[in-house]
Amino acid sequence: MKYFAGMLLFLMVMFCTLVTNAQNASVDMADTMRSNGKIYVVVAVVMLILVSLFVYLIRIDRKLKSLEDQSSKQS
Repeated sequence: MKYFAGMLLFLMVMFCTLVTNAQNASVDMADTMRSNGKIYVVVAVVMLILVSLFVYLIRIDRKLKSLEDQSSKQS
């Protein structure tokens, strides 16, 4: 779980720096998507993918812990 918390902190810091750098740049494609309202669809899809990955990692971590517990009980 320590690794997960560290990775989450790292991703949050990277995301914050990307957001601050992105505010200074003007991108025509992003402006067009924002004016059409499609940027929200892109953000929703990206967030859905990230949340799915985090849930998947948490499930894998829990299964691995249970397997480790079973292995230690048998020894």
